[in-house]
Amino acid sequence: MNRNDVTEKIIAAKVSKGIQWAAVAKRVGQSKEWTTAACLGQMTLDARQAKVIGKIFGLSAEEQKWLQVVPCKGSLPTPVPTDPLIYRWYEIVSVYGTTIKELIHEEFGDGIMSAIDFSMDIQRQADPKGDRVQVVLSGKFLPYKTY
Repeated sequence: MNRNDVTEKIIAAKVSKGIQWAAVAKRVGQSKEWTTAACLGQMTLDARQAKVIGKIFGLSAEEQKWLQVVPCKGSLPTPVPTDPLIYRWYEIVSVYGTTIKELIHEEFGDGIMSAIDFSMDIQRQADPKGDRVQVVLSGKFLPYKTY
């Protein structure tokens, strides 16, 4: 057994039971974005969170322990994603990445936006021309230091 086996079991239980990530997040006490990432093997849960996830998805004590192991982050199977939705994110970064970098550096200076001290919010926006996906990413600015 490994973390990927637990992830697959969670996904299978989600599908078979008709579970929604927002409902899982509410029981875990975290955002739906972080909770989903954790259930998909990209975050580390503490013992309490793992127990809640275990109860929801029918995981054994051993499987719950795997949820508490620090994962190897990065879940894409190929360097260039082939899934259409994920590819669009790749395309956004390919087209607008230099613009994002330039504007962050102009506003904050030389540094990076953290993906560790980070939050994300995904919402549906009703629109008469077709609903829109709103994604808000918020990461702490970390300046490069001289030494």
